[in-house]
Amino acid sequence: MTSSHSPIDPAALDSLDAIADCLAEAFEDGDGQLIAAALLAVSQSPALPGLAAAVGASREQLQAALASGEFDLDLTLEIMKVVDLHMSGGKAG
Repeated sequence: MTSSHSPIDPAALDSLDAIADCLAEAFEDGDGQLIAAALLAVSQSPALPGLAAAVGASREQLQAALASGEFDLDLTLEIMKVVDLHMSGGKAG
């Protein structure tokens, strides 16, 4: 993902680190359309099963929530924890 808002390739999101980078960049940018595009890309990514396991959801449940952009605060917080853990190099706290 670049600042020019080029399309996000879901295939490039092949690890939790790649997902964390993608979501962090989108949220840092603050553009609602970019955030929605990032969430949709994550829902189609090869690393989605790993994210689902990390947040304690089934792949299907997480995929549906991310693709629709409709999920609850608990799931949002769990995703943010995973992003923060991977952005900090695996150092919790």
